[in-house]
Amino acid sequence: MPRPTAAQLAYGSCTVLFSTLAMLLLSQTSSGVGIAVIAVSALMLGLLVAMTVPMPKRTRVVAVRKPAAAEQKKAEEPALSQS
Repeated sequence: MPRPTAAQLAYGSCTVLFSTLAMLLLSQTSSGVGIAVIAVSALMLGLLVAMTVPMPKRTRVVAVRKPAAAEQKKAEEPALSQS
């Protein structure tokens, strides 16, 4: 499994923080079980968000060579102009 990118870490962390805060404020729970459920659900949501951020695509660099005829033509041109 590839390492997470900086964007994935940032999106996942922000999701955990903000969803935990929002759920705690909206539910107004004060029990330990309620807080534990909210914390676990926020972690799962953050993991889901982090995994759905698209990974950067690896680009493949391919060397391009000129045809031999074009290289030969360029090599002959300076020799013709000197005569």
